[in-house]
Amino acid sequence: MFWLEFLVVLLSIFVGARLGGVGLGVMGGVGLTVLTFVFHLQPTSPPIDVMLMIVAVITAAGALQAAGGMDYLVQVAERMLRKNPSRITFMGPIVTYLFTLCAGTGHVAYSVLPVIAEVARESGVRPERPMSIAVIASQQAITASPISAATVALLGLIAGYDIQLIDILIISIPATFLGCMIGAVFASRMGKDLDKDPEYLSRMEAGLVPPMNQQQAHQQVSKQAKLSVFLFLAAAFAVVLLGTFPDLRPAWDAGGKLERMAMPVAIEIVMLTTAALIILLCKVNVDDVVKGNVFIAGVQAVVGIFGIAWMGDTFFAGNMDLLSGSIKSMVTSVPWLFAFALFLLSILLYSQAATVRALMPLGIALGIPAPFLIAMFPAVNGYFFIPNYGTIIAAINFDRTGTTRIGKYILNHSFMIPGLVSTASAVVIGFLLIQILF
Repeated sequence: MFWLEFLVVLLSIFVGARLGGVGLGVMGGVGLTVLTFVFHLQPTSPPIDVMLMIVAVITAAGALQAAGGMDYLVQVAERMLRKNPSRITFMGPIVTYLFTLCAGTGHVAYSVLPVIAEVARESGVRPERPMSIAVIASQQAITASPISAATVALLGLIAGYDIQLIDILIISIPATFLGCMIGAVFASRMGKDLDKDPEYLSRMEAGLVPPMNQQQAHQQVSKQAKLSVFLFLAAAFAVVLLGTFPDLRPAWDAGGKLERMAMPVAIEIVMLTTAALIILLCKVNVDDVVKGNVFIAGVQAVVGIFGIAWMGDTFFAGNMDLLSGSIKSMVTSVPWLFAFALFLLSILLYSQAATVRALMPLGIALGIPAPFLIAMFPAVNGYFFIPNYGTIIAAINFDRTGTTRIGKYILNHSFMIPGLVSTASAVVIGFLLIQILF
């Protein structure tokens, strides 16, 4: 029965991933139907807190985008990149990492990638090098951002183990950033130099490579756009403060015991208030908030977590006796093996948050210490492995030299080496840091 139930879970994930969008969540609902009505597993509670936190964050991010704040950030990024054109392989990922860290979503990379491609070509650098690691950095930073869906999902799961937000950040930020820089070192040695690349030279001869763009004058940035960025970053800072210093959160007397506001509730309140401030002070059309790609992608993540996480929780809870007896001793003695499970599931789910919410509860139930789970957190960044994610396809299309590409054998694509190196390095660094800090 276990293997039949497991097959149902895998098929639901596989079909949902192929459907894309909200397909992942609705197929999770199909799997949950089979598990409960056919195999009679008792359904667990849906992940309400995680979904509400994500809704609050993406509402604020959607308001930021509608106010023009995202466009302003792109202009800032272009200035940074053009000041250091020869170091584009390292500056590119730094920019996408910082933007994702602050915004909580990797979708900010879409607007920066064409700038990276042009600056690389103008400076004679093979665009594949900065483009590949910039995409990876935009993914890695999701597991370092205090307001990303993945981080709030992890915090919601391990908050009961005396773990604060700052405990996650002091491991994940240095681990993922250093992992990306190590990945950039490897990326800087990928492929032939641009002037010797046969694909680029053949495109040049065929007239398929358009002339280089000159730096264009930027449109005037409105005061409202700048204010929206300030408000959003202030909210992110407030979330970090509230997570770092629990005494800042309100507390109430609960039958003689002091009960402090839970961190998920604090995040929801701060981000909803921030969305309201941006809409009111920056004169944002509320209809525009829900039309941006940031909000749409966030809603898809919520639906995905709703179905997949609920199905996964039900499966693991119904088979915990078997799972504990079979693999608990192995995973607790060699905990880094659990990182492979996180990585493999993220390849299927195309979502760090969904991976965290689907599999981390199993790690907790198996007795893996919370610091170890934090160290393995970057392993959920595996969806570069199959090159069909949005930012990967965008990077390939933005590189008009043809150096950023999918290989003949599909998996030998431009993002594989930087992705594997960055992810593995981040996990290793994470384990080193927990030995020092915990």
